Amino acid sequence: MIICEDLLFSHSAKLEKYNAGDYIFQEGTAAKYYFQIKYGTVKLNTFLEDGKEFVHGLPFDGHCIGESYLFTCHNYAVNAIAVTHCEIIKIPKNEFLQILLEKPALMLELNKYTADRLHFRYMISSFLAISDPIIKLQKLFDHLKKYFGFEEAHSFLIPYTRQQIASLTGLRVETVIRYVKKMHEQKLVKIDNTKIYY
Repeated sequence: MIICEDLLFSHSAKLEKYNAGDYIFQEGTAAKYYFQIKYGTVKLNTFLEDGKEFVHGLPFDGHCIGESYLFTCHNYAVNAIAVTHCEIIKIPKNEFLQILLEKPALMLELNKYTADRLHFRYMISSFLAISDPIIKLQKLFDHLKKYFGFEEAHSFLIPYTRQQIASLTGLRVETVIRYVKKMHEQKLVKIDNTKIYY
């Protein structure tokens, strides 16, 4: 959790529910709220002219989304779409900025969070230059495992479906399935039922 929920609710935040497929915000619209995910997974994406989708990230419980747009006059360059049923804390921009003025240490926390997300996006963008699917998958899994503080082999449950992994790496889902099996054979991952442990 980036900012204490009680603090947000004490400044007129509301809890909103979204079903899978609902838009939380759309590309091209102005940022009017701070959004923090209480529960669920959200997809940050862009639809390309040919109808293809580019996924920028899949934030979930405790993450905030679109926060950097509260400090610019730019409209969103991405969509935020609920992947699962979501409960999201929503607070108007002016109320959120007031919290930061009252508690400037939160700005440092928010900056650290945003920097971590930028690092993830840069890493995801670098996948375009990597042709080996196993290297793409390892880079993604290494980042996730480190982010969540796991070190032991096969101790970390990958929190994404194979389709979500495909979206993040730019691979087809069939390719992800095939290469995760190869990684299992090479003892790079452990598969238990459909769960992937790294």
